Amino acid sequence: MTGWAVRGIGMGLINAVVRLLLGAAVSMWPLSGSALRWVAYALVILVIVVWAGIDGVRDRRNHPDPDDGQDLTMVWLKAAVVAGLLAGLLSWIIDFFVDFSLGQNGLIFELTSGAAFTILTIFVVASIAVFVGRLIVNRDAKKKLATSDADRAHDRELVNAGSAQRAEASRDTRSQAEPTRSEPTRSEPTRSEPQWAAEHGEADTEVFSAVDADGKPRLDKRGNRHGTADGS
Repeated sequence: MTGWAVRGIGMGLINAVVRLLLGAAVSMWPLSGSALRWVAYALVILVIVVWAGIDGVRDRRNHPDPDDGQDLTMVWLKAAVVAGLLAGLLSWIIDFFVDFSLGQNGLIFELTSGAAFTILTIFVVASIAVFVGRLIVNRDAKKKLATSDADRAHDRELVNAGSAQRAEASRDTRSQAEPTRSEPTRSEPTRSEPQWAAEHGEADTEVFSAVDADGKPRLDKRGNRHGTADGS
């Protein structure tokens, strides 16, 4: 059986049972008939709200995308039609077998006006309950998404902080491992070594002839001045 048939038959039976209990209660407490009718009506509405609300929650959880969800509006509309007709028929039949009255309505009234009221009640309440059920799931999903985003952002902050600390520790380690570089000192030239200017190599040198102690030029065996090749 399809979903709308199950819901229609179920709600039809629930309406018939509630009307049966209402008739018994009114026969026992006739002065409280008005209050008892409101209690019975609230009980039927409560069943519709719970059933349709569960449908809305389940459908939104199975289909997060609204375009992919089930058309619960038509499901509950068909279910309301089945429930209204079935409840009217069962109430008319049960009225023949009980000592108290269930309203003293004819079959035509039960299948038209009575069924229309039941159909309207079930469809309107079920539509609202389905909407509320889906809305609750959407809010929970948004809260979970916001919480997960906050957790991911916190994790990223922790990871970035840890990376920065590791990088800083690595820089400190490298700075401690590198030897201290001192600036090279300029070595002064050794004063024992003669320092000649560049132009000294190109300067003309003159060799003077040797002289004696008395200042006279010294002559070699040939009669030339000592220290010159040509005697000059």
